[in-house]
Formats: sequence, structure tokens, C-alpha cells
Amino acid sequence: MKTVELFISGRVQKVGFRACIRRIASDLNVVGTVANLPDGRVQVYATGEPMILEKFVSMIYGCPRAVIRDVRVVEISFRAFEGFSILKNEHRISTEF
Repeated sequence: MKTVELFISGRVQKVGFRACIRRIASDLNVVGTVANLPDGRVQVYATGEPMILEKFVSMIYGCPRAVIRDVRVVEISFRAFEGFSILKNEHRISTEF
């Protein structure tokens, strides 16, 4: 198991993108969180098997109405989550690199 942090830019807010990411995560048994950032990006923390996480990242490009310009994926220290949650009105940016 490993954890990755994603920063996704493009037209990714107010298009149902977070809900789409949660559906994909649930289908793949990936746990974590997704949140909008004040700068218009979306931030995702995802924990799962390495091969499943690769599939998760590739599947987010299929979310309808979202136009993804860039996805930055960084492996971070393992984090355990209870399921996959959409964080509302929580704007955060990691300090981990």
C-alpha cells in the first residue's frame, strides 16, 4: 500500500469532478480525500495498491465535463483513511514534497 497526493488543474471545479473521483475511488477500493483549492485546482490524497493507484490516476481523465490540463502526482508518507471522502469548504495545500 502507498499514498499519493495529486494536484489537478484545468476546468475541475463546479463540474461534478470531486463526485466522479469519489466514484472511481470506490470502484477501485482506493481510500482518501478530494477537495477544491482556492486557486481553482483540486487536491486528492489516495491510498491503495501501487498498480491500482496508477489505474485510478488514468481513470480520472474520463470524468465528464472536467477538462484536465495537468495532474501532478507525488508519493507521500503512507496515510490510512476510512473510505473516500469529499471535503467541502476545506482549502488546504500540503507542505510535503
